[in-house]
Amino acid sequence: MGDHLISDDHSSEQMLGFVKALLDDVHALEDMLRDGLIEADVRRIGAEQEMVLVDEAFRPAKTALKILDRLRNPQITTELGIFNLEANLEPRLFGKDCLSLMEYEMTALLEQTRVAAAEEKTRVLLCGILPTLERTHLGFDYMTPIPRYHRLSQRMAELAGGSFQTLIKGLDQLQITHENVMLEACNTSFQVHFQVSGGEFARLYNLAQTVTAPVLAAAVNSPVMLQHRLWHETRVALMQQSLDTRTQALTDRGVRRRVRFGDAWVQESPLELFREDIARFRSIIAADLPESSIDVLERGEVPPLKALCIHNGTIYRWNRPCYGITDGKPHLRIENRVLPAGPTPLDQCANAAFLFGLMSGMDDLFGDVRESFDFDDVKSNFLAAARYGLHARFQWVEGRPCTAEALILEELLPLAREGLSKRGIDAADADRYLGVIHDRVASGRTGAQWALDSLAAMNGRQRDESRYRSLTAAMVREHERGQPVHTWPLATLEADKPERESYRTLGQIMTKDVFTVHSDDLVDLAAAVMDWKHLRHVPVEDEQGRLVGLLSHRTLLRSLGRCVGREARPLPVRDVMTPDPVTATPDTPSMQGIEQMREHGVSCLPIVVNERLVGIVSERDFIDISKNLLERWLNES
Repeated sequence: MGDHLISDDHSSEQMLGFVKALLDDVHALEDMLRDGLIEADVRRIGAEQEMVLVDEAFRPAKTALKILDRLRNPQITTELGIFNLEANLEPRLFGKDCLSLMEYEMTALLEQTRVAAAEEKTRVLLCGILPTLERTHLGFDYMTPIPRYHRLSQRMAELAGGSFQTLIKGLDQLQITHENVMLEACNTSFQVHFQVSGGEFARLYNLAQTVTAPVLAAAVNSPVMLQHRLWHETRVALMQQSLDTRTQALTDRGVRRRVRFGDAWVQESPLELFREDIARFRSIIAADLPESSIDVLERGEVPPLKALCIHNGTIYRWNRPCYGITDGKPHLRIENRVLPAGPTPLDQCANAAFLFGLMSGMDDLFGDVRESFDFDDVKSNFLAAARYGLHARFQWVEGRPCTAEALILEELLPLAREGLSKRGIDAADADRYLGVIHDRVASGRTGAQWALDSLAAMNGRQRDESRYRSLTAAMVREHERGQPVHTWPLATLEADKPERESYRTLGQIMTKDVFTVHSDDLVDLAAAVMDWKHLRHVPVEDEQGRLVGLLSHRTLLRSLGRCVGREARPLPVRDVMTPDPVTATPDTPSMQGIEQMREHGVSCLPIVVNERLVGIVSERDFIDISKNLLERWLNES
């Protein structure tokens, strides 16, 4: 989400200076590519590990800064959400035991974080999207309190016209409007880097685009968001929309999103991507850059290209070109941003091994993939993999149709193994990691499928909040055991030990699927809805979804009684509803909610956020909770 050195002063003069520096950086990179100054003849890999922090109730924990203070490890840093952290792994030469060393380092950093997190009563989890996330976790109070995050959110919201619209259709449908970029904080990734030379960038970038779909199909791990079952890798759909800064006018003109796969092959150079992104997308942040990169280059020194890196950090290609400096030498990398975090370090390293092996094996087999693949097929494959995982159907070489599962098992795993072997990767490591991919695909049990199967097994047996918390509890437990996801038993409600944690706030208890009426609706309609759905309370909304009243079974009976013996006339809801009812928020403690109901003599509480209805809690909900807890206590005793 940006560089630590960005400035809070975004005057017109400073922005103009930043754009001038950005153009200088492009010219400097062009000169370095022309003169062969980009490091070549070496291949390195690296990774960024994002992680989620959860409290004792397996909900997002606002403890990132406290944990960082305990760790004091420069490899671990903040993320947009205060319930996330990121670990930056050391770059390694691609060969021999680099994959097992990556797993070892990743596991060690996670263990350090777990130890520090435990001191804050927090646990660490690797998952694409945390199942227990709710809208209340996506406000500014859950954003890491660092100025650059708030500035980025402000600028992107301004560009988007004040809010971001999200519509994702899967097994369920999620449609929300959000006023900041915190929806992006839902996404947790395992981003891998592949260093390339300037001369081979175009060929290998196109290859990375081609192999992304089958690798993602085997790696999907984000099937739910805000208690909706969506895509197998919902991160793809969510990120494309949660950072969409286009106004409606720009959308109507067909202007591209900042989060994108791309629209065509790269022909010759990474400059094509950098130039296109600068031309299409305005700079939204600036930094104090004291010296021109052209001047630095003319002195014979290596320019950091800071402006280019900052701007590139606000463009979210799924395969993103990156510039960096290692040991005083400038280099280029392809950053794959598609892979989700988790479910375990072993699963992640298996995904990375599959990606690196395919990059190598397909480069040997095809060379220039533009001669064998149509770009539109490659892009379509990517979207199919994100939506359906292993159930996706692809158009492969020369448009040949195939299933993701068959393609991976029959063709791509042997090709990846050969690619790793020719690059000198230890045979035992190749066997271990690609064996995980084989068993995962053969069983059909990706992280996403495990979560969906677990939810299906628990369906109808408990309220949604308990099912998603049980799912998360099982994820934490199995993640800590470290075995690959295809071996995990399905999550069960019985695995959900601290039952009391499900009922601490009204947001955990409330019913979200609420039947409502409008104030100008006919009372007879409200009565029919209450009869059909066996309801004792119906909230009354206006056209904008704001709560304006409450209609109860008792007030409805009184209003009907007043009509007895008189000439029947249409009666609108506004005439009989209780205006301005007593309300609460999702964060209201449950005991406080009970006291509110007792104090005001009401039997339900509409739950609102910014005056808009998000759920309802009734005395019946508390009776059901008491019944469940009593039954469990009796069974355990």
